[in-house]
Parts: sequence; C-alpha cells; structure tokens
Amino acid sequence: MVTGQCNCGAVAFEVRAELSDVFICHCSICRRYTGSSGIAVVIADNQQFRWLRGEDQIAIWEKPDADWQAHFCRLCGSALPGPNDEARMFIPAGLISDGGENLRVAHHIWVGSKAVWDEIGDSGKQHDEAFEG
Repeated sequence: MVTGQCNCGAVAFEVRAELSDVFICHCSICRRYTGSSGIAVVIADNQQFRWLRGEDQIAIWEKPDADWQAHFCRLCGSALPGPNDEARMFIPAGLISDGGENLRVAHHIWVGSKAVWDEIGDSGKQHDEAFEG
C-alpha cells in the first residue's frame, strides 16, 4: 500500500497496490503546471485508489481547448491526483509519503516537447509523445 498527501496535509489518499513505474511528462503543459522540467507521476487503477480526507479541498482547472485538467489543493496549491482516464488515476509521485520504496523512473513521455535546457540523465525509456503501455 502507498499513502500520500499534499503539502499542508489537508488532502490525503492511499493506493492499495504495489507501485513501481514512474512516468515523467516533459510536455509544455506539465512544465507550466509545475514550473519545472515536467511532472513525475504514477498511475493506479481507480479501484485501488481511495481518498482518506480532503476531497472538499480539491480544486480543478481545465485547460481550454485541451483534454487536460489540473487538480490541486485549495489551501496549499499542491498538485493532486486526478483521473488519467475512466479507469486510472494520475498521481504526482512527489506526494507519496509512505510505500514508495520500489518507485523507479520507467518512462519519459512527450520528450519531443521537452524544454531545450532539460537534460534527461536516467535510464527511463524515452518516448517522443505519449506512451500507451
């Protein structure tokens, strides 16, 4: 099991599954969302994900003309888990506080869109666009 929370602790969650693969998205949307080279996420089945507290503190921003949403804590602004699709949850890896010992970068996605100053220095597989695996 994996647990995590936002910076202020108002929003917390658990995943009743073993997680290992970290995906790092380097697209321009994720760069602007984080203010860094991208965002590291893990993906979990919705059935394995559960909010522990703070669902009422989740704010959502939708990017106009794009199939993209940002979920964040109303109090501290931390990026929060959100639906990846109908069956899976997108979870920012930096939120995981317990149970993430097996996490390793497995894939870099949207590398074709990465910032010119972004240098990838690990062994994760690189994909010019999204990875469907």
